[in-house]
Amino acid sequence: MVAAVRVHQYGGPEVLTYEEVDLPAPGPGELRVRQTAIGVNYIDTYFRSGHYQAPSLPFIAGNEAAGEVTALGEGVTGFSVGDRVAYVTALGCYTAERNVPAAVAVKLPEGVSDETAAAMMLKGMTVEYLLHRSYKVRKGDAILVHAAAGGVGLILSQWAKHLGATVIGTAGSEAKAELARQNGCDHVILYRQENFVDRVREITGGEKCAVVYDGIGKDTVVQSLDCLKPLGTLVNFGSASGPVENFNLGLLAPKGSLYVTRPTLNTFTAKREWLEEIAKNLFDVVASGVVKITINKRAKLAEAADVHRALEGRETTGATIMTP
Repeated sequence: MVAAVRVHQYGGPEVLTYEEVDLPAPGPGELRVRQTAIGVNYIDTYFRSGHYQAPSLPFIAGNEAAGEVTALGEGVTGFSVGDRVAYVTALGCYTAERNVPAAVAVKLPEGVSDETAAAMMLKGMTVEYLLHRSYKVRKGDAILVHAAAGGVGLILSQWAKHLGATVIGTAGSEAKAELARQNGCDHVILYRQENFVDRVREITGGEKCAVVYDGIGKDTVVQSLDCLKPLGTLVNFGSASGPVENFNLGLLAPKGSLYVTRPTLNTFTAKREWLEEIAKNLFDVVASGVVKITINKRAKLAEAADVHRALEGRETTGATIMTP
């Protein structure tokens, strides 16, 4: 039996239940991993609430973790007992120990700790595809990053600054704005006090942005279009304020023949070679110090409900991790 946090019915943070579950031997193609650090991401709340449907109920929550390989299933190659690994996979991570498909795990290099890996794999690999694949950021680009003090925002802003972009971020408080400035943002807009469309025009001298990275969704997506220069790209990669529904493609032509994409990490890591390339790029920028991973909250696995309350209340900055 191992400790885990399960969801028996969709709902608020209170449905996260800390309990003991059975763990069988690893099956063919699986690794058994003793978890040392578990990442917390906003997508976890989507599955818990039912905004994203799990394959079945009950399910173990969580989509990202790191730990040590303790056993190998039949047919597994490329891994050994004792390897440090990290992975992103749909569900099953809020647990002390688990079986995980070897196909989604990557070995951790020296210089990247388990805590850092658990705090960055989902967010950091998301940033890699946002900056290099959804839209390839170039030196001199002006970009807009919503929620710049969040877990994705802090990584994205640092990495984009390293690529030579002028980084404009939005934040909800002066404390978050200062954190964003310390992590690569050239300009920060306090969206509760200022109209971010007007401020983007002012900051860019009317040129506006090559790309907007919008993880907020419903509340910001139309205004985000107004922050783009002609032929600019809106990348909507999250739905913190709710999903974007009934989107009117007719808006794109008069606003400058714009591009819109709604990507997901699963697509960009669907092939093993793609996963390894994205993970290596992330490990390289972190190990070199170009991107620093900020862990601002640590909690025990049994405190998962409180962690979700803080996350949904926008009380967190940087990354949150849990330990068994």
